[in-house]
Amino acid sequence: MKRSEINALMADALDFISDHGFALPPFVYWGREEWAKKGAEYDEIRRNMLGWDITDFGSGDFSKTGLLLITLRNGNVNDASCPRTYAEKIMIVGEDQVTPLHFHFYKTEDIINRGGGNLLVTLYNSTPDEKLDTESDVTVFSDGRRYKVPAGTELCLEPGQSITMTRGLYHTFRGEKGRGRVLVGEVSQVNDDNTDNRFYEKTGRFPPVDEDVPPLYLLAVDLKNN
Repeated sequence: MKRSEINALMADALDFISDHGFALPPFVYWGREEWAKKGAEYDEIRRNMLGWDITDFGSGDFSKTGLLLITLRNGNVNDASCPRTYAEKIMIVGEDQVTPLHFHFYKTEDIINRGGGNLLVTLYNSTPDEKLDTESDVTVFSDGRRYKVPAGTELCLEPGQSITMTRGLYHTFRGEKGRGRVLVGEVSQVNDDNTDNRFYEKTGRFPPVDEDVPPLYLLAVDLKNN
């Protein structure tokens, strides 16, 4: 992805999130010069990859296959000094913008429609060898309700509704066409995108950045690599 594209997505995201009355922590607004002044007291942000995460999953077309996330809080499975056993993200999902089919080895997460349009979520169980189970019913946990649906069912989450993704549950989601972008929350166990994701098809979770312009704000991977 080009840095200019990432910058534009960041600026647009801040307007969209603000329009929904969701306030973000100060570190989201720090650029390269600001980060250069921050010492070791902010290493938790660097180590735990808090902040901006924008990916096209290697597709080359963010609007069709992509996701914008901001990690607000997170623990670290490799750092016993970090007290958090949980994570929280805020995300923006566009109309018909797909997050590829995947499951998590470790974390259980709630995906929450915080506002905007409708979020369409498709579910499959996984097999012991990590393949797609297209036959068995999926157990759904949603806003205090437990029920079963056939494999491959697409569920619609309206604003305020949520769904729990248990370990090993394949899921993909997108914004419903014609209903506008969706502000999506995620509350989960500690998040580690380097080791905990199993994508059904090979993807590039952290795409390389073409530095055609200076960054507006730094990505979590920028902080991790510096």
